[in-house]
Amino acid sequence: MTTPEHADAGAEAPRRAGWAKSLLDLALILLAITVAKSALAEPYYVPSGSMEPTLKIGDELLATKYPYGYSTASLPLFINIPGTKRILGALPRRGDVVVFRSPANMSQIWVKRVVGLPGDRIAVRHGRVWINGKPVGLTSDGMGSDESDDGARQLVPQFLETLPGGRQHLIFQESTSGPMNNMAEITVPPGHLFVMGDNRDNSDDSRVPVSMGGVGLLPVADLVGRVNVLLGSWDLAVAHRSVWQWPSGLRLSRFFSAVR
Repeated sequence: MTTPEHADAGAEAPRRAGWAKSLLDLALILLAITVAKSALAEPYYVPSGSMEPTLKIGDELLATKYPYGYSTASLPLFINIPGTKRILGALPRRGDVVVFRSPANMSQIWVKRVVGLPGDRIAVRHGRVWINGKPVGLTSDGMGSDESDDGARQLVPQFLETLPGGRQHLIFQESTSGPMNNMAEITVPPGHLFVMGDNRDNSDDSRVPVSMGGVGLLPVADLVGRVNVLLGSWDLAVAHRSVWQWPSGLRLSRFFSAVR
C-alpha cells in the first residue's frame, strides 16, 4: 500500500525534472537570441543629432553585422571585452553609415559615416572635406531643420555631398570657420577609418581625438555593423506633452525607410 508520503515523493521527481527542462529551454532560447544578435543584426536607438539630417533623434536603426565580419565588438553591448582582429573581415565603402564601439568607452555604441579608408589623405578646409588632394563635391540644397536634444529646432544650411565613387548624402554645414572646419591633412593608417557625422557642426568624430571626447581614427576592429534601414522613429519633443499626445510623435514616414 502506498502511503501519502511515498506518493508525494514520487510526484516530486517529475516536477523537478519539468522545472529543469523549462530552465534548459529558456537558456537555449537566450543563447539563440545572443547568437542571432551577435551574428546577424541588432537594433540601436539614436540619442543625439550628430547624424542629422540622415538620422534624427529618436530613430531606431538596424545594424547588420555580417558585411564587415566579426570581432568582440560584434557581441551584444552588455558583453564588454578587449577588441580582437576581425574574422571574415571586409572594409566598409566610403559613404557607409556604420555603428561601432566608442574607442573611449567600449560600452557605448556610436554611429557615423565612413569618409576615409586606410591610406586616404583627409583634410578639412573651410568646412569642405578633401580626399587625396581633391575636394569632395558639395552643392547647396536649401535649408534643413536641425533638432537639439531638448526638441528645439532651427533652420541651418543643407548641402548635398558627393564622395569619390559617386555616393551622395545630405549634410548640415552652418559654419566654415573654427578647428572642426579646418583640419590639416592626415593619412589614415592601416586598420583604421576616418568617420564623420553628417551634422558637421555638431559631431565629435574623427576630427576630434579620443582624449577630447571624440572618435579619433577609428580602429576597424571596433566596427559593429552597417546601417541600411530604420525600424521606426519617434519625435522626443512630444514627451513634454500630455500622454495621450505621445502617439502623434510617431514619424510613420521613417518606419522601414532606407538609410543612405
